[in-house]
Amino acid sequence: MKERGMASLNKRIKVLVVDDSVIFRRVLANAVESDIELDLIGTANDPLQAIEIIEKQVPDVITLDIEMPHMDGLTFLDKLMKRHPIPVIIVSSKTQGNKEICLDAFNKGAIDIVHKPEKLKSNENLFDFYAFVCEKIKGASQANMRQKQKQLVDLASIRLITKEIPPIVKTPEIIAIGASAGGTTAIEFILRRLPADMPGIVITQHMPAGFTKLFANRLNDICELEVKEAEDGDKLYQGRVLIAAGGFHMELTGGMGNYRVSVTDSEPVNRHKPSVDVLFHSVARSAKSKATGIILTGMGADGSKGLLAMKEAGAYTIAQDKNSSIVYGMPYQAFLLNAHNIELSLQKVPDFLIDRFKK
Repeated sequence: MKERGMASLNKRIKVLVVDDSVIFRRVLANAVESDIELDLIGTANDPLQAIEIIEKQVPDVITLDIEMPHMDGLTFLDKLMKRHPIPVIIVSSKTQGNKEICLDAFNKGAIDIVHKPEKLKSNENLFDFYAFVCEKIKGASQANMRQKQKQLVDLASIRLITKEIPPIVKTPEIIAIGASAGGTTAIEFILRRLPADMPGIVITQHMPAGFTKLFANRLNDICELEVKEAEDGDKLYQGRVLIAAGGFHMELTGGMGNYRVSVTDSEPVNRHKPSVDVLFHSVARSAKSKATGIILTGMGADGSKGLLAMKEAGAYTIAQDKNSSIVYGMPYQAFLLNAHNIELSLQKVPDFLIDRFKK
């Protein structure tokens, strides 16, 4: 065991923890130090201290609080992405202000969001949080930051596109999309390029409770489609997008032309709630061949088995390719299972969907 640890020492992921809370800074530091694959290179109680550490040793991943003295996390994130595009995980409390700010952080380069748990009294809860944070850090370390920045530039230029979009056929078919780390920008890129009469779309994006409503509302404001956070019993119809609420699973129910969603507070699946697998398996059962499934950027394997179930039920399935993925984890696991009919770059997905459903 000792030799294996020493052999992996030089390959360990270097982590910097930035948080003004002494207690939570120690919690995050302990989490990092509990994992042999991670190397805590320092902790900072504000961005100015973080900058001093980064000048001496550039970390592979940074965990970043938002509300801190001297400089807020969002300002620091903006400066960091211009000078050192390092994968950043936002670690936020559950205040309403932080939810809005953290959502904006995705658009400034953050890879993922982790809620600060309200209670970590029992060892079981503490160790579960340690494992969760370490999993997030490892996934973030694989992020393609160049692709992240490219997508942000692409989003900024969408309003300049004047390409005429053909009319979409009236259809009972639906589209199901699953994503995790990097998915907020990928989903926005796709939806902003789709016309208002696209088939109904259901989306599971790994996000904490509270963030998904803000995400859905923002997309509703900037897209032609109607976008909302899913509520139990919501109907799915042409031109509507339903996004799974953070902290709840979403399933497709009903039959062709009469689809609804069921929102449940059951146990996490693949450590996630909402889970992409839960959504995709329900689509395989309810829509069968009348569905198109898309698995996008994200860490882990959630959604890969569900996408395979969709394919086996007759649905057409798409996996995002490696080059356009910010984190090529979930699409890769789907690729290994041969759960896809086709691999596409993110840039090609909107046009592919339009061509698939145009008159």
